[in-house]
Amino acid sequence: MKFFTRKELLAVVIILSVVILASLSNFKVSLRRARDVQRKNDIRSVSDALIKYNEDFGPFPLAEDGKIVGCHGPETKIDEKGRITGLVACEWGRDVLADKLSQDPLFEEGLRYLYLSSGEHFQLYASLEGTDEPEYDEKIVARNLSCGSQICNFGLSYGATPLDKSIEEYENELLKLK
Repeated sequence: MKFFTRKELLAVVIILSVVILASLSNFKVSLRRARDVQRKNDIRSVSDALIKYNEDFGPFPLAEDGKIVGCHGPETKIDEKGRITGLVACEWGRDVLADKLSQDPLFEEGLRYLYLSSGEHFQLYASLEGTDEPEYDEKIVARNLSCGSQICNFGLSYGATPLDKSIEEYENELLKLK
């Protein structure tokens, strides 16, 4: 029975090491991209639900601390005009608003989604890990909005609401045009 020589064995170990290192690098990139795809899908789903809510009930839910104010709290009631009062901010990934609100895939590491709303317009933000993603937006980064432990760099908004300025700035511009 013939075994490998030392040189042959060393060559096999080197080749396997190179293949494993290349695979690990690609595997990490694949995991990052998968988390970014999930973030984009989460933001799109919430955006679609908010637009449907607006069509059915009128104004968008307001925002509080980057969260959607639309969950039942201890003071939630229906007033004499049939309006719901006393709603509280929903916790991403915990509370139910139609379906369970998604949370960032790295929520445990401090990443969060951000919701801003005036009732007439909304902006939703996330922080993508890949700066090579086509949706990565330097103009959003320049706003320095906090998506938890990272700066937001991706977002969706209602209609023509820009993502690179505050809703208040945009609404003031609209008032000047009237």
